[in-house]
Amino acid sequence: MLLKISIIATIMLTIATFGIGQSGKRIFNNLQDLQGKIIISVSDGRYEIIPYNDKIVHTTFYPKDKEIKNFSFAVDMEPEEVSYYIDNKENIIDISINKLKVIINKSPFQISYYYKDKLLIAENKGYVTTDTSQILDFSISKDEILYGGGARVLGMNRRGNRLKLYNQAHYGYGTHSELMNYSLPVFLSSKQYAVLFDNASAGFMDLDSKKNNSLNYETATGTMNYFVIAGTDWYDLVAQYTNLTGYQPLPPRWAFGCFSSRFGYHSQAETEATVDKFFEKGIPLEAIILDIYWFGKDIKGTLGNLEWYRDSFPEPEKMIAKFKEKGVKTILITEPFVLTTSDRWDEAVKEKVLATDSTGQAYKFDFYFGNGGLIDVFDEKARDWYWNIYKKFTNQGVEGWWGDLGEPEMHPADIQHKAGTGDEIHNAYGHEWAGIIYEGYKKDFPEKRPFILMRAGYAGSQRYGMIPWTGDVSRSWDGLIPQPEISLQMGMQGIAYMHSDLGGFAGDQKIEPELYTRWLQYGVFQPIYRPHAQEAISPEPAFQVGKTLELAKKSIDLRYRLMPYIYNMAFENSRSGKPLMIPLFFNETDNPMLLTYDKAYMWGDAFLVSPVKAKGKKRQKVYLPKSTHWTDFNTGKVYPGGEELTVPLAMEHIPVFVKGGSFIPMIIKAVNESNYSLDKFELHYFVDPQVNKSAYQLYNDDGKTAGTFDAENFELFNFTAINTEQSLTVNFEKTTSVEHYQSIENEIFLVIHNLTKVPKRFIMGGKELKATDWKWNTASKLLSVKVKCSLEKGKLEILK
Repeated sequence: MLLKISIIATIMLTIATFGIGQSGKRIFNNLQDLQGKIIISVSDGRYEIIPYNDKIVHTTFYPKDKEIKNFSFAVDMEPEEVSYYIDNKENIIDISINKLKVIINKSPFQISYYYKDKLLIAENKGYVTTDTSQILDFSISKDEILYGGGARVLGMNRRGNRLKLYNQAHYGYGTHSELMNYSLPVFLSSKQYAVLFDNASAGFMDLDSKKNNSLNYETATGTMNYFVIAGTDWYDLVAQYTNLTGYQPLPPRWAFGCFSSRFGYHSQAETEATVDKFFEKGIPLEAIILDIYWFGKDIKGTLGNLEWYRDSFPEPEKMIAKFKEKGVKTILITEPFVLTTSDRWDEAVKEKVLATDSTGQAYKFDFYFGNGGLIDVFDEKARDWYWNIYKKFTNQGVEGWWGDLGEPEMHPADIQHKAGTGDEIHNAYGHEWAGIIYEGYKKDFPEKRPFILMRAGYAGSQRYGMIPWTGDVSRSWDGLIPQPEISLQMGMQGIAYMHSDLGGFAGDQKIEPELYTRWLQYGVFQPIYRPHAQEAISPEPAFQVGKTLELAKKSIDLRYRLMPYIYNMAFENSRSGKPLMIPLFFNETDNPMLLTYDKAYMWGDAFLVSPVKAKGKKRQKVYLPKSTHWTDFNTGKVYPGGEELTVPLAMEHIPVFVKGGSFIPMIIKAVNESNYSLDKFELHYFVDPQVNKSAYQLYNDDGKTAGTFDAENFELFNFTAINTEQSLTVNFEKTTSVEHYQSIENEIFLVIHNLTKVPKRFIMGGKELKATDWKWNTASKLLSVKVKCSLEKGKLEILK
């Protein structure tokens, strides 16, 4: 009874605080419970409320006497069988879905959402219309910070901005960009809830730009619907969102290694010479990406050829096979445009695979690359036609695809697609394009993991294996500055692989060694390691010289040595949606300073990374979260948490710290992924007196076959550490049902950091180790012990 009184009091306070709502004109008529769908009929239409689980609820408004088109592309989840209770009082309807509540005030009409009896958000005017648009209007609290809206450069707090929802490239951006390639219709709040508007139409999301504690979503067409998503913490909130919109499939392991890429390689000879240069310099290389010149001599007039330009690439099959022998994959660029001057124009028109004009003819337009049309990726016939081209080259040995200009770069508002006009489905174009490739692989190459690099997408694009990048960033310090912000924001929105062209893309100026070095050092701790730039320069590490080459090799070496750790992060993301780059406030929620902090971030659970983003900088401030000590990864110095440090900078590395109690697996030597193995590896453990117990799970599979987890074709290492004043105990074991992994007794070189003195004794499996079985470095205070890990549980006791 006290709880009900409390809820009612809160509702009345909400109405008093947020206003009467719905402008007092919307009149409640009745309620229907249709077992999984709740209908609220009102004077101007009806609400449909569907619980998806006990933390996600979907609300749709259907206006009376108006035909509604559905442009929903984000959701991958079917509503679960979830119990709910409806308490229909005189003036209040209480829909309780476990701890998530939808409270409807009948007069004045208002819908509010609560989690654990805490108000999340409330409709204010709700659904309203103007002469040109339809709007969903909400009230928000005065102090909450808002994130989301896709990829933009506006600072971590997006509140105060009216965000245009229209995917569009921003060439050469730097420290400010209001509109970019991924304009997602979702926001997250510092109150730990999110709202997704699942409508791919062009529109706006206004995050309190008028500073009156209002938020609204506006579009001209499509279903006006939204999902309210709650979470017990930040990780759970992101997990719920990715449960709704889909999980990123685990990419091939080679995707986390070094790429060779530029705009672009003009010939087979140049491409082969570039790959040879990497091997000559002793730099591991996983893939080379061919830009526009693989299908034509010139930038203009050739889009849509989608066939090897044999004058420049006379024997591509031999080139691909030669690269494959070296462990190097070939990736090709494609664009969704077919020009009238291309070799496929007549075929595309005949097969009716292009979007049309009002008369049903292929819609032709002029843009930078020439005159032509756009493939209708929403049409099944066009999707099959396009996929068969990808299939042909995949059979030829191509291992990955780069989809460029997929906003689309040119997209007339009145162009007709199978699913709607250009403006009606604009933001889902890149999303559906990626889906063609992903679904094609599932059908025709079911054992292969696709690599799909895409410039534009929509909410939920991660489920198609999309690897996005941050667009045509300026090759300048201003371009480097916002990169962590963009990736952190996108990771919160379910798209964890957002990464930048290392070194920057836009600009013809020569490489600035310091900028290039700092960008590549940051790249070690971003999802994909891909230097890229315009063709006026050579962005590949193999073409650098002197100190720049030396430092680039050092960064790449570290990237490869961390491959087990990074791949394990990718596995966790594929199961839970956990971001790879994590804002510090995820782990220290009670620190208001961190809510807008992007000077440092977590790279997985163990690493705190603080990129250097200014020329000639000698010192940098870094905040280290509380509750543990932090070890400088480069110097070994230990710092207490809960403080902001000023650390000296060196050109050899950026500030990186390891959280106390962390396990970090590393391979012993940086090698091409084709030679990757965990038969022998290092496992670093960072002792912290504040951390009594630690646990870490390391996933391993063949790195290339799709569906290994579901097929139980993997091995899983489990490590725990128990630290007391007298001893440190490390437990380890391997679980697997695969005969190949069962037969291997893994050799692990356990490296213990931060012990204050040489231990007294070592006991393994009840037997004391000999002095030759371990090594102590007095200067660095590092202890190294070789252990064997098998299906039998192992235990190492270190007596201090």
